[in-house]
Amino acid sequence: MKSGLIKILDGNTFLISDDRGDLDSSISAEHGLFSFDTRFLSRWQLTVNGERMQAMAVDDSKYFETRLLLVPGARTHYVEAKVSVVRERYVGRSMAERLTVFNYDDEAIDFTIRLEVGSDFADAVEIIALREQGDGARVGQHYAEVEEKSLRLGYRRKNFRRETIVSTSAPARIDEHGLTYSVRVEPNGQWIADLHVDAVVIGPHERDFRQSVQGFHSRKKAEIEQDLDQWLARMPQLSCDWAPMSTTYRRSLVDLAALRHSPMTFPTGYLPAGGVPWSMTIVGRESLLTSLQVLPFAPEFAVTTLRVLGALQGTRLDDFRDEEPGKIMREFRYGETSAFEERPHSPYYGSADTTPLFVILLDEYERWTGDAALVRLLECEARAALDWIDSYGNVMEDGYLWYLSRNETTGLVNQSWKESREAISYRDGRLPGLPRATCELQGYAYDAKLRGARLARQFWSDPGLADRLERDAADLRQRFNRDFWIADGEYYALALDADGGQVDALASNMGHLLWSGIVDQSRAGKVAQHLLGPRLYSGWGVRTLAVGEARYNPIGHQVGTVWPFDNSFIAWGLTRYNRQPEAARIAEGLLDAAQFFDGRLPEAFGGYERRLTKYPVPYPAASSPQAYSTGAPLLLLRTMLGLEPYGDRLTVNPVLPPKIGWLGLLDVRGRWGRTDVCGHGREAAPTTAA
Repeated sequence: MKSGLIKILDGNTFLISDDRGDLDSSISAEHGLFSFDTRFLSRWQLTVNGERMQAMAVDDSKYFETRLLLVPGARTHYVEAKVSVVRERYVGRSMAERLTVFNYDDEAIDFTIRLEVGSDFADAVEIIALREQGDGARVGQHYAEVEEKSLRLGYRRKNFRRETIVSTSAPARIDEHGLTYSVRVEPNGQWIADLHVDAVVIGPHERDFRQSVQGFHSRKKAEIEQDLDQWLARMPQLSCDWAPMSTTYRRSLVDLAALRHSPMTFPTGYLPAGGVPWSMTIVGRESLLTSLQVLPFAPEFAVTTLRVLGALQGTRLDDFRDEEPGKIMREFRYGETSAFEERPHSPYYGSADTTPLFVILLDEYERWTGDAALVRLLECEARAALDWIDSYGNVMEDGYLWYLSRNETTGLVNQSWKESREAISYRDGRLPGLPRATCELQGYAYDAKLRGARLARQFWSDPGLADRLERDAADLRQRFNRDFWIADGEYYALALDADGGQVDALASNMGHLLWSGIVDQSRAGKVAQHLLGPRLYSGWGVRTLAVGEARYNPIGHQVGTVWPFDNSFIAWGLTRYNRQPEAARIAEGLLDAAQFFDGRLPEAFGGYERRLTKYPVPYPAASSPQAYSTGAPLLLLRTMLGLEPYGDRLTVNPVLPPKIGWLGLLDVRGRWGRTDVCGHGREAAPTTAA
């Protein structure tokens, strides 16, 4: 399903235009050339002899480049067009565009070619806020300078400075608002202009401080293509008799390559950025969960994610940033509002789940790779994270993990993965007061304690800590199954409120409890029945909120939509409780849905019943590509094949959806070296691959 927007990207730099290749931020807030949270182009509009272009064909098959075939005038002119325009562009940290005008007439034609250029230098965070609150005034000063072969647009606010430099290979009349070419094209001839747009983040000493980032330089198409080929060559090779699986697998690997981000704060590797358009930065939760999803494919993501988030771990009490000692950050932003502390995003710590997830990823990474050195290197950070769970996370001093923002002005109200204001509610739609303890947070805390105990005993030479963590985890599990279980509905409450009462909406969150292992074995069947029942399961996936709850809306942000990442972890959890057929059903629904999105699962899509719509309904505000939606098919592959590391061996317990008869992965990397795994479309006894 095409959105009408053309997106190309390379790391933190991305471009979003309409299908003509034009940018006009007054029409669409998403339009623009963005890098490091600043929009460097907000207007880029082409006319030929005063006429706008219309698209005849668009090729955006590669994530970093696009080719547009256009004709001038209205769509009714297509059949008579004697002039064609091709716009070829790519993003390789900067942007390059080749503009070619073809004359198919038998006479020479004089053309006036105009490119309107502008930049508002808006902060990505500011754009999100303005969409909700209306227009606002910019504080700094805009400037424009016309040079011999280029146009320099700039924005200055004290020591914060950003510039866009547009240069051209062909002679042009340049003014403060764009470039004009006056050319004559002979019969069956063509005219070409190469344009280059450089986004400059000016720091101390009048230099682009992005140049200090390892690997950050303008890259040619051939360099990007070679890098992508090398990336794909390192991945396990898929063998499957169902073609859509192969399409989705390749799409996920390519999108992961596109989302690789080398942060300025720790420029020694890549981690997955959150997603296009508003999260192309370090987002703690997305990086942690995506790294978990893709361990069998790209374990190097986990290394950079853990080291970066560990380096930025909270060390003090800072109410503005919701920072606390030991807490793992939510996100890091580079834009104007963060630089001047108008919003707390450099970094911001308003997440209660990132800290236990940090410990979980560290342990799972070691289980998969055998990299004990990283576990020892990050011992202090992991210990601090475990301490945070029991201290600052234990707001009510009852042993549960709660959240309550220190920043009452601009801090997030909900600090679990469902961050929208209405996502945590009672059955009748009321919103609980603060603090809140959502159910999945308790699962994460339980899992982190058990994993922390393993790390303490095996790698940190601290059996005392290991014993205490195991006792705490056992106590948490016992109390959780008492306090969160809703007896009359036989499911787990979405949360506890500040009075200890159950927030009793039926939601997808309890699916995360399965992969944490906190669910009593006797209750796993009931949980699975709810997750795959008609109120939560749409036929495409598990809804975030069940049909019949007061706030249910099939296209509500987190109150009825289907989130692929959510479903991938639910499926993984179902296999932990030997519910492989239910996990396979979730995998089949999501993989079917991916076909309607050209193999790329978006951040979320509508929760409408499959039999009603016959196709997954797009959610208009969904990010795409988005990191942990891109990782979802990869975790589903692990789930369908039943891949779990045990010591130095990889076990395989495949249960495939009925439409898949054969599924295999060749050269799966891990502490066992490399091994091939496969599964047939039938239940099989567990085996050992290596």
